Amino acid sequence: MLDDTYFMKQALAEAKKAFAKGEVPIGAVVVCNQQIIARAHNFTETLHDVTAHAEMQAITAAASYLGAKYLNDCILYVTVEPCVMCAGALYWSKVAKVVYGASEDKYGYTKKVPLALHPKTEVVAGVMADECAQIMKDFFITKR
Repeated sequence: MLDDTYFMKQALAEAKKAFAKGEVPIGAVVVCNQQIIARAHNFTETLHDVTAHAEMQAITAAASYLGAKYLNDCILYVTVEPCVMCAGALYWSKVAKVVYGASEDKYGYTKKVPLALHPKTEVVAGVMADECAQIMKDFFITKR
C-alpha cells in the first residue's frame, strides 16, 4: 500500500516541472483507489490565466478521467496549502481528502477562510513540508 509520502513525492515531481518552466513550483496529483488519475502543476504564466493553479488543473483532469464532477473517493496531494480559490473548488468537487506539504502563511485558505473545504473533507498538513517549502524558496530566490 502506497502512503502519503509516496504520493507527495509525485506532486513534488510536478512542482519541479513547473519550476523548470518558470511557473511558481506547486504540483498536485489526484489519487483514487491507490492510483494516480491526474497530475498537474501551475500553468498561470504559460496560459496567462490566474486560475490555472495546480489544484484547479488536477481537479479538472481527475473529473475528466472519472467522467464525473465529484471526487468524493479521491485524495488530492499538493505541495503547498491551497489558496482560497482552490479550496472553494475543492469544496465543490467534494474531494474526500486533501494532503498538503508546506503551509502558505500569506495566501493559504487556513489563514483566510479556514472552513472553505467541504465539512466531510479530511485534511492532512505538513507531509514533506521542508522539501515542499524549499523548492518555493529556491524559486523565489531566482526571482529577486
